[in-house]
Amino acid sequence: MRQERNNIFAGIDWLLVLLYVILVGFGWVNIYAASSTEESREIFDFSTKYGKQLIFIGLSIPVIIFILFFNSKFYEQFSSVMYIFSLVLLAGVLVFGKKINGATSWYNFGGIGLQPSEFAKAFTALALAKLMSDRQYNLKLIKNQAKAFIIIFLPAFFIALQPDMGSVLIYFAFFFVLNREGLTLAYILFGTISIILFLLTVYFGAKWVLISCLLIITLIVLYGVYKDKRFFRFNVIKIIGSYLFAIFFVLGISYTYNNILGQHQKDRFDILLGKIQDNKGIGYNSYQSEKTISSGGFSGKGFLQGDRTQGNFVPEQHTDYIYSTVGEEWGFLGSSFVIIMFMFLLYRVIYLSETQTNKFARIYGYSVASIFFFHIIVNIGMVIGLLPTVGIPLPFFSYGGSSLWGFTLLLFIFIRLDAHKKYDW
Repeated sequence: MRQERNNIFAGIDWLLVLLYVILVGFGWVNIYAASSTEESREIFDFSTKYGKQLIFIGLSIPVIIFILFFNSKFYEQFSSVMYIFSLVLLAGVLVFGKKINGATSWYNFGGIGLQPSEFAKAFTALALAKLMSDRQYNLKLIKNQAKAFIIIFLPAFFIALQPDMGSVLIYFAFFFVLNREGLTLAYILFGTISIILFLLTVYFGAKWVLISCLLIITLIVLYGVYKDKRFFRFNVIKIIGSYLFAIFFVLGISYTYNNILGQHQKDRFDILLGKIQDNKGIGYNSYQSEKTISSGGFSGKGFLQGDRTQGNFVPEQHTDYIYSTVGEEWGFLGSSFVIIMFMFLLYRVIYLSETQTNKFARIYGYSVASIFFFHIIVNIGMVIGLLPTVGIPLPFFSYGGSSLWGFTLLLFIFIRLDAHKKYDW
């Protein structure tokens, strides 16, 4: 076992660092385009959004050095402490936090906002990796699955109380990690079927979806009896369970949609499914975002030449809708470039995860890739109108210090763990 070098940059995967620099740099360029005006184009005007983002990027450098300073063993040994600390922050924000846009998600320190949910994802990934890397841990056991689910959904529970349902969705990304480590595909299949049933119930109504489900189950049973007359006798409990599950699940979806979701959330699904058209109300952001992206054409209108971006057609374009700026000013080529860079990032993280000799590092690496993947898919899907509007930032592009630092923390902890394998494993 070789001793790790004192040089904190030794063994660093510079390709990941380069991808990080490219994404953060291009992200800032688009924040500058979305938030600057003809009267205010001074790059170092720190009273502007792009100026503040420049400060956030500058502060990311000491954050990175701080992350790399610690021996990679530190993150494994103190993962539980960091996880508990993140839970305390998430619980504390409900009491001491500042309410912004209907959600109590921010601590306010002298005018500087800090969103703990952006950092909790990295600490949850560390805690999950710590649990599952234990030699005695067997994911096939129900009790061990329950432990993993608790670690994943406990921070999601506190975030849901804020409420910030967009951030809650990200925690389902960990199921990709669990599947990589041996969890049956049945969980992901169940989740996929649940989403399909939810959308069908919203669109067609519970009555027709329930009738269809019961009919499909009946046809399956009849086919089974046709193939083997003993089918019903040997599977009677499963058959009854399937009928009961279909009834309670569809009715539960209907009740949740009609009695628990807020009207604005229901409207977003109705707009997504084409049940209503509301381009001037709750669907305004999505409509303007789609129009802005499509106006960019193949090669875009050029940097600072996007009339819809400069005209502030898309509200809060510098945050969750920053990808629409890319689409208008850089066109299909620029939009594709961003996606390709993200795909390179994901591929590199997954590739390096598979080369790890330490199970903790591999599980954490897959958590990083899964979280980034969810953010990218959901945000871009939302901006182009394929998914309902949720408050999920695009990594390294959306404005905000907490978002940038949270993703930086997530990525560079993995870079630190990966560097460690070259010297100590």
